[in-house]
Amino acid sequence: MTTPFQHEPGSAAGPVPPPQCPAHGMGIGPGGLRRLYGPEAEANPAGLYEKLRAEHGTVAPVLMHGDVPAWLVLGHSENLHLTRTPSQFSRDSRRWHALRDGSVAPDHPLAPIFTWQPVCSFAEGETHERLRGAVTDSIARIDTRGVRRHINRYSNRLVNNFCQEGSADLVSQFAEQLPMMVMCAIVGMPEDYSERLVEAARDLTRGTETAIASNAFLIDTLNRLVERRRETPAEDFATWLVEHPAGLTDKEVAEHLRVVLFVAYETTTNLIANVLRMVLTDPRFRARLSGGHMTVPEAVEQTLWDEPPFTSILGRWAVGDTELGGQQIKAGDALIVGIAPANTDPVVRPDLTAGMEGNRAHMAFSSGPHECPGQDIGRAIADVGVDALLMRLPDLELSVDEDKLTWVGNFVSRHLVDLPASFAPSPQQEIDDEPLPAVARSRAATDWEVASPRRAGAGGDVPAGRVPAGVPTSEPLGQGALIPAQRTGRTKIWQAVVRWWNGH
Repeated sequence: MTTPFQHEPGSAAGPVPPPQCPAHGMGIGPGGLRRLYGPEAEANPAGLYEKLRAEHGTVAPVLMHGDVPAWLVLGHSENLHLTRTPSQFSRDSRRWHALRDGSVAPDHPLAPIFTWQPVCSFAEGETHERLRGAVTDSIARIDTRGVRRHINRYSNRLVNNFCQEGSADLVSQFAEQLPMMVMCAIVGMPEDYSERLVEAARDLTRGTETAIASNAFLIDTLNRLVERRRETPAEDFATWLVEHPAGLTDKEVAEHLRVVLFVAYETTTNLIANVLRMVLTDPRFRARLSGGHMTVPEAVEQTLWDEPPFTSILGRWAVGDTELGGQQIKAGDALIVGIAPANTDPVVRPDLTAGMEGNRAHMAFSSGPHECPGQDIGRAIADVGVDALLMRLPDLELSVDEDKLTWVGNFVSRHLVDLPASFAPSPQQEIDDEPLPAVARSRAATDWEVASPRRAGAGGDVPAGRVPAGVPTSEPLGQGALIPAQRTGRTKIWQAVVRWWNGH
């Protein structure tokens, strides 16, 4: 199939349907292309992906906000090729012909996402290695045990705010707050945590008229942080970037902090909300979790398959004329990494109802040289946060009909608006008033990985020192396992030991 795009200024997507045309209500735009935004796309993105897959195969022409044309990659293997072949598909948005010819204005509502910045996510080659190295080296200095204490303590503080009420909105009162609290501590700006910061981070991907202003607010906050850390270093992520041998400029440091803070916040907020929604709306999911047949890390991983935090990512830009999924891609074309549709590709998931425990082949964190370097931080926040909430309020129930739940967002991120829940009122839990532990690593390196135990017969031994001697297990533990696969009569003792061992 040849490209449906016309590569001339002002004619990228063909004629516009007349005002009364039914195509407008069906999410059809200029040139007969389907829109990735609007009521239909937001109400049923999975249905839209399947329509596109049936009409075009694994790569489909679509329209973004403002009816800007792009290619949405739907196939799992095609997405892997897209993300792992920077020689063909670059992350440098300056290659985009729509930017060069003025079809996309600098004030486009998605500008905070695609505007080129001096960060590793827009770089290739040696520049990417230098910038990415500074980020990964700094992440490696984070003390996993200390941060897990932060997560647990912040989780319990949030639960204390509503545990006596008997009801709460688990999105606005928990899922939206916890990741920003933790990330502010890691980055080195706990005093800057505020509702305004949360609102700005949520606003960036929605394609709203205020997205530019929200981005400016976030950058201004981080610029002030960089200035402070140049003058007064501390044991935090911002200082480590400032002092890294790669010699990042103040602008490079601030932009990387923005990317880390925003991406970690957005993905983890959506992940927590989606896990909790599954717990409250899917009886089988909850039964397996509460019955010990599924651990919280496994529940998180299943959710990364079924409802990934980012539904897609803009983007990649074709370095030259090429072919992908039977489509002829022109140099400068924009391509969208289709995370959600790749996860439901019938080639890799012929049965969407089948459990995916132990399988991390999903695209939730992208792939290739630009795969999310901090994905295990997000996993840890979701794992510890959800576990702390369910331990405090085990009788959580959805207080509205499931069909009353709503989402907002765009093709990049689908955000659950609210998740009202009810529970038996419970007393507040005493939170230690002593200073929170530092996030800097002060001991031998350990993995961030929050892994589920291997099933019997899967093989693998627990490395010495990972589990205290004498701790009972119900079956052989695999690499990184700290939670038994099946609960026994010694569950409470085991949970207490595990929490102590994890530093909670």
